[in-house]
Amino acid sequence: MVSTVDLSTSLAETVLAVRTARGLSVAALAEASGVSRAMIAKIERGAAQPTAVLLGRLAGALGLTLSQLVARAEGDEQSVARRADQPLWTDPATGYVRRAVTPGTGGPLELIEVRLPPGARVGFPAGTYAGTHHQVWVLEGGLRFHEGAVVHDLGAGDCLRLGPPQDCVYENASAQECRYLVCLVRTA
Repeated sequence: MVSTVDLSTSLAETVLAVRTARGLSVAALAEASGVSRAMIAKIERGAAQPTAVLLGRLAGALGLTLSQLVARAEGDEQSVARRADQPLWTDPATGYVRRAVTPGTGGPLELIEVRLPPGARVGFPAGTYAGTHHQVWVLEGGLRFHEGAVVHDLGAGDCLRLGPPQDCVYENASAQECRYLVCLVRTA
């Protein structure tokens, strides 16, 4: 498994490689993602560890899901993803821990296990989920999910199928950690 330090370096290299492969300037990526040119430059140099929100915005603007971006940074094309080898990433802003469960980067299905600390909120713009069918299954604890203006309070065992991509926020309003699975299927 790649360490957090190595993953940060790989993410920096991956963002730069995908941006240049798509023929985008830093300014064009900044405009498409809503992330400043200065922050993109810091991320690409490895001088800043991006938050989940920033990575989500960059991934969406690059035509990838956050999972695809992280999987590319991992460089893992295995057909079996052993738990011990599944990449973990911790958001420096919220402490949320994201585990990429799905093996490799080539399939249409992505499974992501998330541990959201008490009181934490993580928001993603609609573009993060463009071209995907999106479901959230709460495994432990409670999750308040904001789908645009609609709020869904979910408990353990509840599963939410989202409609067309909208800005969304994952919120743990409880005093316990929330663990949930995000399921994404590429439709485009």
